[in-house]
Amino acid sequence: MTEVHGAVAPGFEAVREVFARNFTEGGELGAAVCVYRHGRKVVDLWGGIADERAGRPWARDTLQFVYSVTKGVTTMLAHLLVERGHLDLDAPVARYWPEFAAAGKQDIPVRWLLTHQAGLPALNERFPVAELAEWDRVVARLAAQKPWWTPGTEQGYHAWTFGWLIGEVIRRITGRGFGEVFAAEIADRVGAEVWIGLPEALEPRVSRIVSAPVPRELARPPADLPKPTRKLLAEYDDPDSLIMRTFELTTPQLNANSRLVHAAEIPAASAIGTADGFARLYAATVGEVDGVRLLAPSTVERARASQTAGLDRVLVKPARWALGFIPHGQLPGELTLLGPGSFGHDGHGGSLAFGDVEHGIGFAYVMNRLQHGPAADGGRAGRLVTALRTALGQ
Repeated sequence: MTEVHGAVAPGFEAVREVFARNFTEGGELGAAVCVYRHGRKVVDLWGGIADERAGRPWARDTLQFVYSVTKGVTTMLAHLLVERGHLDLDAPVARYWPEFAAAGKQDIPVRWLLTHQAGLPALNERFPVAELAEWDRVVARLAAQKPWWTPGTEQGYHAWTFGWLIGEVIRRITGRGFGEVFAAEIADRVGAEVWIGLPEALEPRVSRIVSAPVPRELARPPADLPKPTRKLLAEYDDPDSLIMRTFELTTPQLNANSRLVHAAEIPAASAIGTADGFARLYAATVGEVDGVRLLAPSTVERARASQTAGLDRVLVKPARWALGFIPHGQLPGELTLLGPGSFGHDGHGGSLAFGDVEHGIGFAYVMNRLQHGPAADGGRAGRLVTALRTALGQ
């Protein structure tokens, strides 16, 4: 039986019990979960194996690559600039990034970058994976790209491009590299161990990701699948479909365990940090942590308000977006969190981080064995969220 380390405050024992069961019943390899309430840490747990090949155990300070959980913390930085009056969500992107006006994009407002409505989830051509480390070349490709649909008329998940798009706007405003600004204005302000562009010296602390096996129903789908599911599977089978162009931007595909990817500043999907770090950021977004608050309450209300809902052009299923965050919801394509006061972002394979203004919660769950399906709607993260609801008396 995997030993669970750490502690929980009285009343949060249900979270510890579920975290332990995720190892015995849920296929967990290595993981951590952390919860802050009103600025105080009430759950801090970890266990399992950080690197299966080396037999390295998960430690309190183990770092985890979290894919799209990154979008949530990148969004915090964008809204900080809005709050300070440096960024206007309704201004054309080209005001800050003149080259972006090419190919008919001159009128796209900044807010459409955050709501996945810009029509730029993919590029016409895949680019060498080594270029992930070359920010200028990537954003130049995006500036020249023609939208895949009329901007503002549809939504489509910008899985990787989200971060470079809003990140370049932030870089033009601040005059500094994205990772540097994120560290100075977000992570370091609250003492959160989260990086976008990981220093090489921290590489030995990073957990090794293990891919999830393909579920039987996807490997050999039955003939009577619903039509929408059949359509989605057909999209995945076509390397030139929009969904595959969106998720597979490079050639060859990036390796999430590589130093190249860890070092790259990919503000949509390359954040690396501890569960405590991500939970601490959300806790400091909905309230104060050690006397520091990242965003004003009015900024948070604007940022988490739903902006779009409907069929996602890329994901080929329903989705709903706030201004960079995913709001709480109980419909397909939404995150089932604590309630209407919740907002955050999940990541490929099951990682999840969110805040809740009603309960003063900052939550983060990170792990290295990926799983299929939405993070908060079942699976290991979903069970932890349900346990947290129980602890809060919901």
